[in-house]
Amino acid sequence: MSTEFFIARRYLLAKRKGLFAMITTFIGVAGVALGVAALIVTLAIMDGFQTDIKGKIIDAQAHITIYGRMQPRDLETVRAVLERDGRLAAESPFVLGQGILTFDGRSVGAVVKGFEPAAEAGVNNLSKSLVRGSWDELAKPAPGAPPALVLGEELAKSLGAWPGDEVVLVSPQGAATAGTGLLPKMRKFRVVGLVRTGYFEFDNTMAYCSRAAAGDFFGFPGGANGVGVRLKDIDDAPAAAAGLRKTLGFAFNIKTYADMNQTLFAALKLEKFVMSLVLALIILVATFNIASNLLMMSVEKLRDIGILRAMGAGPAFIRRVFFWEGNLIALTGITIGVLLGVGISVFLAVYPVLELPSDIYYITKVPVDLKLSNILATAAVSYLLCMLSAVYPALRASRVSPVDAIRYG
Repeated sequence: MSTEFFIARRYLLAKRKGLFAMITTFIGVAGVALGVAALIVTLAIMDGFQTDIKGKIIDAQAHITIYGRMQPRDLETVRAVLERDGRLAAESPFVLGQGILTFDGRSVGAVVKGFEPAAEAGVNNLSKSLVRGSWDELAKPAPGAPPALVLGEELAKSLGAWPGDEVVLVSPQGAATAGTGLLPKMRKFRVVGLVRTGYFEFDNTMAYCSRAAAGDFFGFPGGANGVGVRLKDIDDAPAAAAGLRKTLGFAFNIKTYADMNQTLFAALKLEKFVMSLVLALIILVATFNIASNLLMMSVEKLRDIGILRAMGAGPAFIRRVFFWEGNLIALTGITIGVLLGVGISVFLAVYPVLELPSDIYYITKVPVDLKLSNILATAAVSYLLCMLSAVYPALRASRVSPVDAIRYG
């Protein structure tokens, strides 16, 4: 144990002159602890929301999507390119189009995606999001019945249509007729199921049918206007997409799941940064308490400083004493804060004490994703701020004249 550490510990643990001095020390430690704990919990919750939203998006979307008009021959070419890439896990061609669904006097805009259920199940987890009905009816429609259609749950609520009802899909890209101009294309579909992905944008706009039905309706018979790709490792998405752009050329528009949700992910990152910045101010305020506490101690222990200087202790020795005091306060507060923050985060993850309205947030409990990197970063930044707060008090104490300190101390 160094002499500087021994003196610093004695100064902090010894009885102080006046209750106010002891309170300021406690406030300094408590402020650092609460700031660190609040920042760790907030980062865990923000990362939890981001992970939850990302998971819902990946469940409903492919890792990479290739857009472009593809006749059957073009589709085979794209498939051949994908099969040569060892990072590929599965692919699913689809037909995507926009239209208006009408039922019982109500009309709602929708995005219709046609695919083969067996192939789509290998690309995303949409099949697990079915809350009513069956995907089998898309692949094997009942004889003589209209094509099957699965609706997003929120879309079904807006339309008022449920499994068993027949809806009409209207496309503005109709056929021109003599005398009447452009006649919208219309086709009747039978609702056979409901999907709830947990991501409102999908559940409120998407409708799903077979690729054959969508191809006939939107003008892609036997072909597609997109291919969804699932990778063995989602982290390979940017590199794999860049390789496909180079191989397939400009005829196709290739996007990763992050490209298609760039605005959302950017907003989440900005929100996390702002929240972290606001909560970091708590720690900054606590460092001012540490600085004021050390300044008060330098005045209170003025005579002791003078005696130490008279005994041969140099300015560097005095500085180290006060740095150790700031260090002890910082480490105590950070340790308590880390334990408190991790404890609260684990408690929220295990016990859903904070229930959220599922109709608004699509989740029933606060999501928590506790990351070691966030804990270490919070502790490191907090420690740096605390040590910076000890610089001025340490310099001020080290510049005291030994004679004046003993005379006026």
